[in-house]
Amino acid sequence: MNEKDDFMRRLARGLRGMPQDAAQDILSDYEGHFEEGRRAGRSDGDIARNLGDPTRLARELRAEAGIRRWEDERSMAAALGAIVGLLGLAALDLFIVLPLLIAIFAVLLGLTVAAVCVSLAGLILLPFAILNMIPVSDGTWLQNVLFATGLFSAGISAGAFCILFVIGLTDLLSRYTRAHFRLISPAAAISTGV
Repeated sequence: MNEKDDFMRRLARGLRGMPQDAAQDILSDYEGHFEEGRRAGRSDGDIARNLGDPTRLARELRAEAGIRRWEDERSMAAALGAIVGLLGLAALDLFIVLPLLIAIFAVLLGLTVAAVCVSLAGLILLPFAILNMIPVSDGTWLQNVLFATGLFSAGISAGAFCILFVIGLTDLLSRYTRAHFRLISPAAAISTGV
């Protein structure tokens, strides 16, 4: 097996799990790099060395695809794809980024559960407050209704905050990934002549 076949096989293996069309486009582009290099009189080994490590290149391309998907469609699946792309790209950063992400996720999960519970408590208490049937309350009818409505509103507000936080965190991680990719990319662009 020559260097080109080895490079393309490793790149294809690294792109597994991506949408088939996107992976095929990427593989076609890199086939084009080899064809252009051959026309310029370069060997497959020289071209493969200048393109870099195909496994790392696949991680970078998967991360970029995840970020593009997040920018195009703001959904949990796209956010997860961007985050997974970040984690795949930043293998060395896992020792720093992953513990931080786990801590943030744990706090966010706790806040989300608390928001849902507070909102449900307000929603359950509201009919009893309207009927003035809250036995443990010494407040007036209006105070009870406002209390139940306040609980419900506070839960909804906390839930909205959690959603906004996830969107902001995903944007921040996307920027971090892009910055990481740009740090790596210029050297690859210079060495490949792109």
